[in-house]
Amino acid sequence: MSTNITTRVILTALATTVLAIGIPAATHAGESDKAAAVDYTGMSPEALAEHLMLNTSSFKLDQRVQEGGTAGKRLEQDEIQKLCTPLRGNPVDSATAEKVVALARDSISYPEGGIQLGDWKLGRELAWSGFGFRVGHKTDDHSLAENGPGGNCYNCHQLATDRTGGNIGPPLTGYGKLRGTSEPILKYTYEVIYNPHAYFACTHMPRLGANGILTSEQISHIMAYLFDPESPVNK
Repeated sequence: MSTNITTRVILTALATTVLAIGIPAATHAGESDKAAAVDYTGMSPEALAEHLMLNTSSFKLDQRVQEGGTAGKRLEQDEIQKLCTPLRGNPVDSATAEKVVALARDSISYPEGGIQLGDWKLGRELAWSGFGFRVGHKTDDHSLAENGPGGNCYNCHQLATDRTGGNIGPPLTGYGKLRGTSEPILKYTYEVIYNPHAYFACTHMPRLGANGILTSEQISHIMAYLFDPESPVNK
């Protein structure tokens, strides 16, 4: 679950809405002076949205989050994001790709005893769960979920024919049946789930292992869901 919430679509929509309805009156001392010094009409939608999020009290960036720290901390880019953001959706050049792939590969941690398949039934629940890391009126509590936060895989991928998934990413139906369970394919799958930038530089797929969303054990369960012959994915 990359947590990069400052995407072009969100920023543009937010800024367009603000321009349409106007800026709310300042409620804190000194904030009106700060607002008066800013020429909102001269800003691009993205610049305006970032200003409203980061430099005003429009968002509660001091709100505590589960992984520690505050919501504002999530807006600080890591090295991979700093390399990919300037591309603005354009093709990745070879120099950038080389740096991103190297950083991604350095981030991958493998389980003791090697990569193994876990329990596909647990993997099914993890793959179809979007629980975890939400911030709002009631922040998620991982201790309330038996298996911790989910992988949210269904949001982008069609996984099994017994449920309907997304189509942003490639369909994964029949994943194990088509690929087998050789050591190279297991390693590849583990690495893509852990940090997909190791193969697809500047991808939008979240870094589930590298960002601490899923443990290696949880990844093994999701892999079992993809590979086990008894899993609905391979029926």
